[in-house]
Amino acid sequence: MFTPEEILEITIQNGSKKIHKTPLAKAILGFIGGAMISLGYLAYIRISAPIPKEFSGLGTLLGAAVFPIGLIVILLAGGELITGNMMAVSLACYARKVSLKELVGNWLFITCWNVIGGIFVAYFFGHLVGLTHEGIYQAQVIQVAQHKIHASFIQSFISGIGCNWFVGLALWLCYGAKDAAGKIVAIWFPVMIFVAIGFQHSVANCFVIPASIFEGSATWQNFITNFVPVYLGNIVGGSIFVSGLYYYSYKKKN
Repeated sequence: MFTPEEILEITIQNGSKKIHKTPLAKAILGFIGGAMISLGYLAYIRISAPIPKEFSGLGTLLGAAVFPIGLIVILLAGGELITGNMMAVSLACYARKVSLKELVGNWLFITCWNVIGGIFVAYFFGHLVGLTHEGIYQAQVIQVAQHKIHASFIQSFISGIGCNWFVGLALWLCYGAKDAAGKIVAIWFPVMIFVAIGFQHSVANCFVIPASIFEGSATWQNFITNFVPVYLGNIVGGSIFVSGLYYYSYKKKN
């Protein structure tokens, strides 16, 4: 395991590299990032839905245990995820390796392709294939989506902070691990915990709320109303609670 000071430098380098990828690479990897997170959420639905209500806590735990596969694929096989970039690219910006304009441009571009990836999975794998269109699975998607939709702006915002605090820590620990097994463990537990708690992830919501829309139980206005506060909370969680706190704790002194 690298030291925190070494992880800081590795993260800065990785954040800088994200800026210099070609637009085509960013688009492809952004689509993959949105799709992988959504497939992880689809697995959550398929595993947790059949669990009886009296054991709902167990269903949540089992679903949370499979959800991290999405981020594992993104970080080990390749992908761009906006919640991860909120941590890594902002850290590079703190270190003045990336300009504020470059940071905002990267975030907007990756966000667009993450959203496309999430909606793609919701429609084609969820609705069209029928994995979120049948009985208990449809009911679970609608229930989860409605819970997110009916949260207030401040609740969604704070929940978004909690989510990306954990996602940012997953990246931080992944960059600190020296082998694949260590990276998988480093990613798995922080991500599993934020899902088990019920914190909101803006890209994951790009799957579950559109999936509910395709089942006729939500609207695109509901989606936007939820996405904005969760996204803003994710920014704070990743760029301040992880990048900001660790940068000012471990940066080299002049």
